[in-house]
Amino acid sequence: MAHIVVPEAEEILDKEFKVLDKGFVRLIDYLGGDLRIVQSARVSYGKGTKTVRQDRELINYLIQNQHTSPFEQVVMTFHCKLPIFVARQWIRHRTARVNEISGRYSEMKDEFYLPNEKVIRRQSKRNKQGRDEYSDVPPEKRAKVLEILKRDQASAFKGYKEMLDDEIARELARINLPLSLYTEWYWQIDLHNLFHFLELRLHWHAQLEIREYANILGMMAKAVAPMAYEAFEDCVLNMRRIGKSDAEKVKKILEEHDPDLLMKLGW
Repeated sequence: MAHIVVPEAEEILDKEFKVLDKGFVRLIDYLGGDLRIVQSARVSYGKGTKTVRQDRELINYLIQNQHTSPFEQVVMTFHCKLPIFVARQWIRHRTARVNEISGRYSEMKDEFYLPNEKVIRRQSKRNKQGRDEYSDVPPEKRAKVLEILKRDQASAFKGYKEMLDDEIARELARINLPLSLYTEWYWQIDLHNLFHFLELRLHWHAQLEIREYANILGMMAKAVAPMAYEAFEDCVLNMRRIGKSDAEKVKKILEEHDPDLLMKLGW
C-alpha cells in the first residue's frame, strides 16, 4: 500500500494559522486521507478499482452507519499554542496523544490571552456555563474588564520572575500563574476522534475561544480528507437530534402532508 500524499494538505503543512491574539495551530504531519479510509474499509491494496463517486458513497455510508474504524486509519499531528484555560477544556478529549511544554523544565513566557473587547459579554441566563452572545456590555465596563486582566496578569508574572531571580525552583515559581497564560503542545489524533472533538467544540454551547481553534482544526481535517469531512458535515455537524415525542409529531405532520417522504425515511 503506497504512502498517501494529499496535495491540499501538503500546501498547509507546517504553516502557522493564527488563533485568538497570540495563539496558533500548525499541521505538523498527517498519515493517510480519503483513499486510506476506503482502502481500509475494503481491505484492498494500491489504488483499487473504485471510482471517486463510489469512494464518496462508501465514505458517506461509513459515517451514516457509524462504522468508525476506517477513519482511525487517518492520523494528524498538530502544534498548538493556546491559553491554559482552553487547554484544560481541550484535554478532556482523552483519545489523543499530547506532549505539552513543562513549566518545571522551561521558563514560561510573558504571554497572556486578552479577549477582544467585542467578545466581553454578560453571563448567559440560558446557558449556565457560558456568556450571552447577545448581551450588551457598556464600553466602560469592557475597558474595566481588560484593565483588570492586564493588571493581574502583569502582577502574577512579576512575582513569577522575582522568584526565578531568587533561584526558587521553576516548579514552585509557576504555581501562581493564571489560566490566561499561553502554553504549547503537540497533539496527535485520528480522524474519527477528531470528528468527535469537532462535533462538540464547534457547537454553539462550546466556549467561543475553543471554537476558534476547532474552526482551524476543521479546515485542516478538510484539507487532509475532503470527502470524509464533507460527509461529517452533512451527517453529523448539520444533523439535528430530536427526542421520541418530537419525532412522533414530525411523523404525524408527514403522514398528512408528505407520505412519500415518510416512506423514504423508513417511518
